[in-house]
Amino acid sequence: MNELKTINKNSISEIIEKKSKFIGQVYYVETKLEAEKIIKSVKKKYSDAKHNCYAYSVLENESIITKSSDDGEPSSTAGMPILNVIKENNLTNVLIIVTRYFRRNTPWNRRTSKSIYQSCNRSN
Repeated sequence: MNELKTINKNSISEIIEKKSKFIGQVYYVETKLEAEKIIKSVKKKYSDAKHNCYAYSVLENESIITKSSDDGEPSSTAGMPILNVIKENNLTNVLIIVTRYFRRNTPWNRRTSKSIYQSCNRSN
């Protein structure tokens, strides 16, 4: 098994792509409950955003717990790419949230998924 890593500090990054604004947020978390509380808080803070997609991985009771959410984006196009960033970097005890604001009614496409991926990596 690969050595698990975590992050040193929480961070945030913003990018603009095709008239949408993406805010990538990375948090150090130690429990599933802590991750869920942060998700709830971020959704409240950015309640005017179209989507708050996320994924997390935590080590609890010697088991790795993961979860992801597309938050209304097309199935497996937001949460899974975020979770893939976590897995590809062997991260644990980390929560990544990507908040998406539409500048206008922009349809979903591959560039949107790429923007979510880039937002995660910039915040990581």
